[in-house]
Amino acid sequence: MPWLRKKLLADPSRLGRWGQNKAEVFLKRQRLRTLARNFAFSGGELDLVMGDRDGTIVFVEVKTRRDEKFMPAVAAVNAKKRRHITRTAKCFLKQFKISDRPFRFDIVTVILGKKGKPQIQHYPNAFV
Repeated sequence: MPWLRKKLLADPSRLGRWGQNKAEVFLKRQRLRTLARNFAFSGGELDLVMGDRDGTIVFVEVKTRRDEKFMPAVAAVNAKKRRHITRTAKCFLKQFKISDRPFRFDIVTVILGKKGKPQIQHYPNAFV
């Protein structure tokens, strides 16, 4: 599918949506279930909110890149980004009146690469 790769590389927002879909499918194969996608609140957004088998709510930040030539994709989730994610996660929990469930923050990176299958890396409990 070279035509798809070409389209993804030409449009960063399309690449991001594609990566988020790949990450969601990957996590579902790990037996997590989707609770929400692109939950936005007060200046922040959660890419995916998943439920783990043990009842844990998993807030997932997805980083999609064409490659990691300049820096690892996971490094893009810096302290400022983590604060935004944490704040938005608190809003999610409050809005849905969830107070009795454990939660964690994961990062999933999706690297398209020049050829072959995309490389997907999951970082559970990536930050607190």
